[in-house]
Amino acid sequence: MSRVRIWDGTTPWLVTRYDDVRAVLSDARFSADASRPGYPVSSEAVKISRERGPWFVAMDDPEHARYRRMLTAEFAVRNVASMRPMVEATVAELLDGMAAAPQPVDLIEAFALALPSIVVCRILGVPYEDSAFWQEQSKALFDVTSPPDVGRRADNELRAYLDKLIAEKERDPGDDLLSRLATTYIRTGELTRRDAVSMALLLLVGGHETTAHMIGLGTLTLLNHPEQAAAVRDGDDATVTSAVEELLRLLTIVHTGRRRVATEDVEVAGVRIRAGEGVIASEPSANRDPALFAEPDNLDIHRTANHHLAFGFGVHQCLGQPLARLELQVAIPALLRRFPDLRVTAAEHELRFRDEMITYGVHELPVTWGSAE
Repeated sequence: MSRVRIWDGTTPWLVTRYDDVRAVLSDARFSADASRPGYPVSSEAVKISRERGPWFVAMDDPEHARYRRMLTAEFAVRNVASMRPMVEATVAELLDGMAAAPQPVDLIEAFALALPSIVVCRILGVPYEDSAFWQEQSKALFDVTSPPDVGRRADNELRAYLDKLIAEKERDPGDDLLSRLATTYIRTGELTRRDAVSMALLLLVGGHETTAHMIGLGTLTLLNHPEQAAAVRDGDDATVTSAVEELLRLLTIVHTGRRRVATEDVEVAGVRIRAGEGVIASEPSANRDPALFAEPDNLDIHRTANHHLAFGFGVHQCLGQPLARLELQVAIPALLRRFPDLRVTAAEHELRFRDEMITYGVHELPVTWGSAE
């Protein structure tokens, strides 16, 4: 437990051990409400966005639970499992596109970012042809170094785009999540358009950024461990599932921690955190706690009892985790099977890692295969 200084000069507590992180994330005395004084917002751009329309992940129960219930069925394990044929077909189509393209290919643009973007568009009912626009805005929003005017402009443009789209779905609904929000909740007055826009913003941005960079960074990690990459390529479903969980643990790409603020004095690990003090629960650190994980800095796709916290913990853990798991379990082995000699064409020190983004990864990952130079 230690104090750290963040971008706005405040000094929240940093919680790093596995048991302590779980304790914070499961204790209702630590609020996820970003509007409370003392809450350690991750960047000025995110602060601006949440002030304009709060994201339900930054609310406490019962408000958080009410919004979450509107989406639970959409991301239930059984419903997500029914999407497997669509995900598999999308993966195959993207791999065909890679195979036909001149080499080297940027794996991020051609595959890792394209797959979750296409999938989330189909689920939400967002036109994929607009993806270049909203991907660019989400980058600005998730960049912790974005100046206030850049973050505000990105938030404004995303909200205006989604507001127009939801209004169209109120008039002419389709078979998609945003249409169901419009017809089931907006029409009945249970949800305002403004709140629906905030929900859509969170789902659109969160639904492609995290999975995209798990695919990219996960592939890079496996290529650096050829024997384990071969085991994933040739392995059965159990091996693939175990490998995905290990990549999630080791990489934990939401690397800026889960943010909370104490609503009353609470003791954690012998340290008294006072009411109004911010807390950053570091999942990347918790997921490498040697008290829970043997040789925690090593990739071990056969690791057992892998109770990682990559999707959070407690009532706020990631709603979309069944979809993220499905996409990773389909995408990574399919990529390795299609291109068994896949290799990165740049030295690792030449790669641009996403240190400045809320979601870690690599900006570009040039790859080749076969006899191409």
